[in-house]
Amino acid sequence: MKILVTGGSGFIGSRLVKNLLNSGHEVCIYDKVKSKKFPDLSIIGNVIDKDQLTDACKDIDVIYHLAAEHQDNVTPLSLYSDVNIGGAENVIYSAEQNNIKKIIFTSTVAIYGLNKGAPDESTSADPFNEYGRTKLEAEKLFIKWQKSDEKQNTLVMLRPAVVFGEENRGNVYNLMKQISTGKFVMIGSGKNYKSMGYVGNIAAFLEYCLVYDKTINIYNFADKPDLTSNEIVSVIKEELEIKKNFIRIPYAVGLLGGFTLDILSKITGKKFPVSYIRIKKFCATTQITTEKLLNSEFNAPFTIEDGLKKMIKNDFNK
Repeated sequence: MKILVTGGSGFIGSRLVKNLLNSGHEVCIYDKVKSKKFPDLSIIGNVIDKDQLTDACKDIDVIYHLAAEHQDNVTPLSLYSDVNIGGAENVIYSAEQNNIKKIIFTSTVAIYGLNKGAPDESTSADPFNEYGRTKLEAEKLFIKWQKSDEKQNTLVMLRPAVVFGEENRGNVYNLMKQISTGKFVMIGSGKNYKSMGYVGNIAAFLEYCLVYDKTINIYNFADKPDLTSNEIVSVIKEELEIKKNFIRIPYAVGLLGGFTLDILSKITGKKFPVSYIRIKKFCATTQITTEKLLNSEFNAPFTIEDGLKKMIKNDFNK
């Protein structure tokens, strides 16, 4: 197939593109930055540019829509709507103009909100931030597109939990870095469970999604079993060969510290690796149910421990 991947220069996109190429597909990357791994496949463009995106989708069979504003500290906040909602509108327009009938979209478990037990795909949405809200609105747009021609249009939507892996510089990397440098502080009891997904597995599942045809398919994605924050820290410490016991402080004290750093960030313009929302997310139970995924014919190639160890070996044991 001829496949376009928005956000294909990014963390998940780069792994997906590699898989698609290995399977013999023809791939075009549409991203704000040129792909370091596949520069010859890159079109430099923004999903908020409807005309450029439409031109890029000429002769394409499938669109993977991965491009998004997703970091916790995006400013101004309007960027979430511009990119996540506006980008979805432009992907749909591009698909309609080019008679593309299959879209695979990476949404997020952030649409469920925090401390919601273990939501499945039918759980009511209750996003707690602009990222989750705008991703939910994008979902609604894609569902409307599929229903506009149910006999022809295929939509697959993934709601990944925290995704981690080699060369990612998100929250899991920050946790590993703090532990590796001895600057980590455990906030709260650490007994909260976390659903997480290794990038090698999510890229494999995204490729697997090509099998679906003329339906709506929505999947939560995480590697099971879930680990507690304490267990995640233990795996990282063991792989880094760190025996030090870290300081543990109460949750309320940690939130106050994060709030203080947020104020300093606004005053100085400097962005800190610790913030109020990151502490809140780290200490929250963020589990999802993945029975639908487990009942599919997809088999994840790696365990969650495999993924953590591969990331540490690649990023910290060089």
